[in-house]
Amino acid sequence: MIQPILTNKDQFPTEGIIFSHIGKSKVIWEDLFQHIHTEYPELTSEWRYYNDGKSWLMKVSRKSKTIFWLSVIEKTFIVTFYFGGKAEQTVLDSNISDEIKNQFKEGKQYGKIKGITLVMNKKQYLKDTKELIKLKISIK
Repeated sequence: MIQPILTNKDQFPTEGIIFSHIGKSKVIWEDLFQHIHTEYPELTSEWRYYNDGKSWLMKVSRKSKTIFWLSVIEKTFIVTFYFGGKAEQTVLDSNISDEIKNQFKEGKQYGKIKGITLVMNKKQYLKDTKELIKLKISIK
């Protein structure tokens, strides 16, 4: 099981703290957020400490719509997208990798939604994440 690193409620996750944990994945982090700031300047990110998971999570949103969640883990970070049942075929028809499509198809359903979680330790997952952001924004 993947364990979040940022568990100290009193220590806000600054870039310095984040980069000290994610190591080589810093390049992927910077590429992802450069892409977001360039292509989707309307997206906002907010760090919050969640007592239920006892860790800090970043929520990236467009107005009131959550695009993805981000958590820092040892040596990298993870992003998670949630899609409603109506979006299932759109996700399966998208340009994301077959590996991620299979994860989505076989993943656990939570009520009417399913999640896709990417451990951001491969450049391929950066490409998939960018595609999933585009997809999530396009779904009404």
